[in-house]
Parts: sequence; structure tokens; C-alpha cells
Amino acid sequence: MGKMWNRRIQAKTMRVEAAEAEYGRVVPQHVSNGEEVDYPYLANFSKGLPHDENGEVDPAAYRALLRAVSTGEEADFRQIPLGTAGGRPLVNPQAGRSFDLEGPDPQAMTMPPAPRMDGAEHTAEAAELYWMALCRDVPFAEFGTHELTAAAAEELDALPGYRGPRVDGRVTPAALFRGNTPDDLVGPYVSQFLLHDIPNGALNIPQRQDLAEPGVDYLTDPDEWAAVQNGYLPPPAPRDQSNRGYPRTPRDMAHYVLLDYLFQAYLGAGLILLGRGAPLNPGNPYHYSPNQTGFVTHGPAHLLPLVAEVSTRAAKAVWHQKWNVHRRMRPEEFGGLVHRHLTGSRSYDMIEPGILASRAVAETHERFGSYLLPQAAPEGCPLHPAYGGGHATTAAACVTVLKAWFDCSAPFEGPVEPSADGQVLVPYTGEDADRMTIGGELNKLAANIPNARNMAGVHWRTDYSASARLGEDIAIALLRETLAMTAERGSLLLRRFDGTLVRI
Repeated sequence: MGKMWNRRIQAKTMRVEAAEAEYGRVVPQHVSNGEEVDYPYLANFSKGLPHDENGEVDPAAYRALLRAVSTGEEADFRQIPLGTAGGRPLVNPQAGRSFDLEGPDPQAMTMPPAPRMDGAEHTAEAAELYWMALCRDVPFAEFGTHELTAAAAEELDALPGYRGPRVDGRVTPAALFRGNTPDDLVGPYVSQFLLHDIPNGALNIPQRQDLAEPGVDYLTDPDEWAAVQNGYLPPPAPRDQSNRGYPRTPRDMAHYVLLDYLFQAYLGAGLILLGRGAPLNPGNPYHYSPNQTGFVTHGPAHLLPLVAEVSTRAAKAVWHQKWNVHRRMRPEEFGGLVHRHLTGSRSYDMIEPGILASRAVAETHERFGSYLLPQAAPEGCPLHPAYGGGHATTAAACVTVLKAWFDCSAPFEGPVEPSADGQVLVPYTGEDADRMTIGGELNKLAANIPNARNMAGVHWRTDYSASARLGEDIAIALLRETLAMTAERGSLLLRRFDGTLVRI
């Protein structure tokens, strides 16, 4: 009886200590970029609300949205009007107001203000998105030699606000659209964790996905675009599930992230690493044990649910940023401003002139007959604001858990890439193949997924890059709390996306 009583006290003490530690966290300031005040009803997310014939949101409807996210009252949320009767509903604007009993509170971490449309960084991000759309069907293996990617690299290199990767100070075609860590520049564009078969119990799952039809883009017609901004949901794009292959173009990657669930890629990565018997983080308490192995704690039954669990923590935190702080417009909405300005139907002096003179915007008009940003899906973006990115925050959080679990310095053995037709995998024999590591391919995975959302036309580069820090912080906080609950003691050394080391 005494032991059980002591156990009850110990369990209560640990829960109280975890709550006190979370209570002691510094409360952050959540600061937007100020566009909502400077350019009211023009610079923020409003898709799904009523819009006028110019594509501008009804001010009363937007004020109803602001009132609801401010008060949090269910009655106020019910008063938000939709643009089309029976139109698409707003996606979960109350999620960020929820609480968690494990890990950091969804509002305990923040993100910096998003780039403004009157600034150079926003212009560079917009230009990158137009180039991504134009390059959707260029195979990654041809990025280094294709005329479109050469033109994209040339323009982005000349834009002072561009924050993508550079090689020797220059934006090169081979580095185009990649992530921000040094590992993203090593090996093929697509992470090995999106190519190798996934061992799933008695199943072996090849990652041959159904592929979208090349050359088919959406929302380039102004009338169609306007209907979708008002909440109209077009018929879905046809899916030919007999046409399967490995992802080898931006369109293939975009198709993947338009249909996945949030932690899909990282659950697959964890299964691949476990199936390969990948070495554990040297700080794992069972790494050097001669007669024990982890399972329920510090083993597979601990890791795989944690990958899914951290994704919910990440999503709640970023949903607060989306709806309650930034309300950043989606790229397709900004494309509407560009189109109306360049066609002379409206004048928007707040748009930084660089994007109006962009070669990518001009080539988009030449190809599609409008200046609207081409979308990879008929419905365009989902009905929640852009910043931060849900996929991006989840990617960073889930990958951080995996990086804490395995020895990231270990080489990734047997790297592959898709064949020219995408039907089979062939050995990757590039001169940097011997520099590919588990940690490097996990970093690449954390960039591939959110950048694929950009390739679809639904997110900005900083939706990925700023969200990476948020997701990483959430995962580290959750790991510290959950690992402290186990009887074993370890000390996991983790390299963050910015290269700094942290010990958990």
C-alpha cells in the first residue's frame, strides 16, 4: 500500500512540475506585419468570404471575421458570411484557441511578422512562385540545363529580397526551389524518404504515386478565379491511378502534398529507418546496452505514435498564428491584385514594383492570357490563411522527433533517384552520393514537403522557413517533457535546421 501511495504522489508531482515548467515559459508577443491596418481589406486572407466584381472582399464580412477571431464566441463565428450559398467553409479558425495537457501551449510560441507586399522579400517570394508554376513539368534531373530554370535562377539571383539557397553567392539552376540547409544541396532534389519502399508490418509499400496530368493548371481565368475566391468548389481534378510513378517534377511533388495527411511522409520515414535498422542517437539509453532494447519507451512503440502526436501540437500552434495573428493572404489572392493592376482595372500602389516588372509574370501572361498565379489544383488553396504553413510546421516538428531518435551523422546507404520516365528507381551515382546522411535526408524531407506546397501555388517561401523554427521548437519542448517521464535516462544531441546544437 505504501509503495502505491508513493507512486501516486510521484505521479502527481511529475505532472505538477511539468505544468509549472510550462507556466514559467516567457509569454511571447504575437506581432503581425501591419498590412491589415495599412491596406485594409486588400492585403490579407479573405478567400471564401463575399467579394465584389473587382475581387475585393466585402468590408463588413471581413470585420465579422475579425470580430469572431477576437472574441472567440461561437455566436460571432456563426455570423461570418460565406461568399457563395453552400460554399466552402472556413477551415477550423477556432483551433488555435484550444489547449494541450502535454507539450507547449498552442499560443506559447510565436513567429516573426510575414514579409509585406510593399517590400523586396515579398516580391522575391512572389517571383519564385510564378517561376515554380512555369517550371511545374521540368524534371528535377534537368534543372541544371533547362532554359526555364536558367531564366528563373537569373531573375531570382538579381532580386535583393530572395532568401533561397545560393551556391558561392549565386542562385543557380541546380539549387533552385530547394530548402535552406546545406544538406538540401546534396544529392537529388527529392529526399530518399519519399522514394524508398516503406516497410509497414507484413506490407511493403512502394512510393509510386498516381501522377497529375502534365500541362494542366487552374485558376488562370479571371471569372473562374473570382468564383473560387467567393467559395465555389470546382469539380476535383481527375485522377488516373493507373498512371503511377516516382516523383520527378514539381507537379508530381505538388500532387503528393495536395492529397497527403499531415504526418504521412514522416511516419513513412520512421518506418524506413526502423526497417533499415538505422543506428540510434548516441544518447539513446539503449544505444550501448548489452542486454536490453527499447520498445514501449525509447523504441518503435514510442517513436511512431510520437511522430503523429507532435503533428497535432504543431498544427494547433500554427493555426493560432494563421487566424489570430497574421491572416496572411494566399499567393492566388496576391495574383489577383497583380492581374487587376497590370490589366488596369484597379490600381494598387502598395505592390512593390519589382514583381510587376518580373519576367515570370510576363511569361505567365504569355502562356495563360492572364497575370493570375496558376494553381496545381482546381480549388486552389484551402480556406485558411497562409502564414505559417500547416505542412511546414508539421514537417519540422515530425522531422525533429526523427532527428532526435536516430544517429543523423550516419550515411544514407544505397541512395536512389527516379529513372527518366519515373517508373523505376535507379542508383544515384552523383559525385556527392557519399555525403548523403540520414540527418541530411531528413532535413531535405522537412523542406521538400512545404516547398511542394509552394510548387502547388498555395504557400510562400517564408510560410516554410519561418514555420520550420516554430515546429522545431514545439518538438523539442514536447520531447523534453515526454522523455522526462520515462524511467531511463538519456541525453539526446540534436542539430537544429540552423546548424546549432541542442541537448534534450
